[in-house]
Amino acid sequence: MNKETLIKVQNVGLYKNEKWLVRGVSLEVKRGEIVTLIGPNGSGKTTTAKIALGIYKNIEGEVLKSTKKIGYVPQKISIDWTLPIRVVDFMLLTERLKDDDINYALDLTGVSHLKNNNLSNLSGGEFQRVLISRAIAKKPDLLVLDEPVQGVDFKGEVALYELIKEVSEKINCGILLISHDLHVVMSATDYVVCLNGHVCCSGTPQSVANNHQYKELFGDRASAVLSVYEHKHDHSHSPDGTIKRKQ
Repeated sequence: MNKETLIKVQNVGLYKNEKWLVRGVSLEVKRGEIVTLIGPNGSGKTTTAKIALGIYKNIEGEVLKSTKKIGYVPQKISIDWTLPIRVVDFMLLTERLKDDDINYALDLTGVSHLKNNNLSNLSGGEFQRVLISRAIAKKPDLLVLDEPVQGVDFKGEVALYELIKEVSEKINCGILLISHDLHVVMSATDYVVCLNGHVCCSGTPQSVANNHQYKELFGDRASAVLSVYEHKHDHSHSPDGTIKRKQ
């Protein structure tokens, strides 16, 4: 592999319950790069991510990794919201972390002021930022984020995707990002792989948005993507959705 390549997935597939969940998928993630998997529900995005992570073993194809330092934010996480778990306690549930690393991660994601708050009191956007904090506290080389904007409103989505871009730059990691479509993620990704059980198309966000197979999958939504997000933003969004102009 290229020395900057963190993970390379070559022609992978998973056969389960007498059907192929995904097949013939290839991609790679390099340091400092954001690669986004998009596709409709049931297209194999999470399955592909779990293959890349090594969660599924009996696969077709091959996964090559140059690092073991991987952070992961799953699509679903089970929490008993009746328990009084503070953010800092949650950060330490399965990891032994130094205070400096916890503080750095929470500060980078803009939620350091919530360190001693209970998880049950957080908004959807705040909780997603805490999940990302937990994943980056050990400064991984590769970060895998499965639908990281769940339960977040539109302004919060934009802010979170801009945060993900900043995380990639600040800790110099590669990111494999999973999204249900190209929409707001377009401005924060370098390379897109569109799945529907197999790779329908791949390339830059602009090339995928213009691809007829992408348009067939996403219909009217696809036609609006380029016109809305083709420009480069001259501002960023804070966690509460307010706009900060870039200098």
